[in-house]
Amino acid sequence: MARDRTISSIDIGSSKITTLIASIGEEDTVNVLGVSTVSSRGLRKGQVVNIEDATASISKSLEAAERMAGTTVGMAYVSIGGNHITSLNSHGVVAVSEPDKEITPQDVVRVIDAAKAVQLPSSREVLHVLPRGYIVDGQEGIVDPVGMTGVRLEVDTHLVTGGATAVRNHHKCVEELGVDIGDIVFGGLASSYASLTDTEKELGVVLVDVGGGTTDVAIFIEGALSYSSVIPVGAINITKDIAAGLRVSLESAEKIKIALSLVPKTSVMPDEGMEMSMKKKPGEPVSDDIDLSHLGLPEEMRSVSKKTLIDGIVRPRLNEIFTMVGLEIKRSGFGGMTPSGIVLTGGGALTVGAVEAARRNLAMPVHTAIPGKISGLIDEIMSPAYATSIGLLLYGAKSGKNETGRGFGGFARLGGKFQVKGIAGKVIDLVKSFLP
Repeated sequence: MARDRTISSIDIGSSKITTLIASIGEEDTVNVLGVSTVSSRGLRKGQVVNIEDATASISKSLEAAERMAGTTVGMAYVSIGGNHITSLNSHGVVAVSEPDKEITPQDVVRVIDAAKAVQLPSSREVLHVLPRGYIVDGQEGIVDPVGMTGVRLEVDTHLVTGGATAVRNHHKCVEELGVDIGDIVFGGLASSYASLTDTEKELGVVLVDVGGGTTDVAIFIEGALSYSSVIPVGAINITKDIAAGLRVSLESAEKIKIALSLVPKTSVMPDEGMEMSMKKKPGEPVSDDIDLSHLGLPEEMRSVSKKTLIDGIVRPRLNEIFTMVGLEIKRSGFGGMTPSGIVLTGGGALTVGAVEAARRNLAMPVHTAIPGKISGLIDEIMSPAYATSIGLLLYGAKSGKNETGRGFGGFARLGGKFQVKGIAGKVIDLVKSFLP
């Protein structure tokens, strides 16, 4: 019986770093073996601003996941975000090389390379070249042209590019720990693997991943990613607004925001609500205060007005985020081609009133997606906040690269953590050069 291959993902976000380790079984089923989430340090708005702190956070998350899974990570798929991410659509054309005019996989590679040959500044780096559709001798809408007969092969592609410096810093943080990078994946694309159905992609859909420091926008038309961008505003801005508005610390504001998001799940039962209303005297105003006493805030805040908190602080920031999303949709030119509407994911999608704010500002159907398509130790990660982490695993399973845990993983990471000089350093470098 063939041994299941191991696959790992590291979601490097502005507010948290999540490492998942999973095994890929028959029919590409993903079974999660190890999970670890730690708070981010050294990152701001999706970009590394302190290499040392970011590396330490990633190392902490990686080691905890390895302990849970009982294996070392040799290679991982890593997410990237930030305002430096941009996209453009490109077109490539080649002549079919075979004498009998049958299109081969080599022809497909050549036409994608032709589409990739666009003029980019030296400060930009291509992250993804995603075919949107092929054209054979003028016939459009072809998904896979291999084996077809034709003379002229064309392709429409979507190129996702990132800032070369930001991409290199991401590489450095992970590779310093002795872990190879299978692929660096745009966060919005990774989230789509876990959050969107094939039907939604085919009809046309806008994925909005509201993260901690940034909001990723990915628009799918006819099954293919056709526009992607990153907005430098996220859920941390809502937390900062609450902290400023209520004059509390960021930690307390985060607790209040999370408690507020859980209110609908703990609403009073109908009979309890009737009983409370019966106790109220006629003409007595209904209190709209939210009880915060159970949070144990250091500021000793017991309650806060729901109207002040939701209508005065949270809603204006949500309106701003979704107004900016609307501008991105307008800029893409695909505004009227997304009948599936908006799919919200990311930790910010859990914010109270997010769905209503999106519906009101964008005038489109909106729903929050819970990631799926995986099994195993998934109780704590079945939340929109982990869509990117789960999507990275599914992306890796589909790309099919082998990555088993390697015996020297911990040793290589030791060499990365400490600056070993002289002969010992050279020995470690030699050992690392022989690692698979």
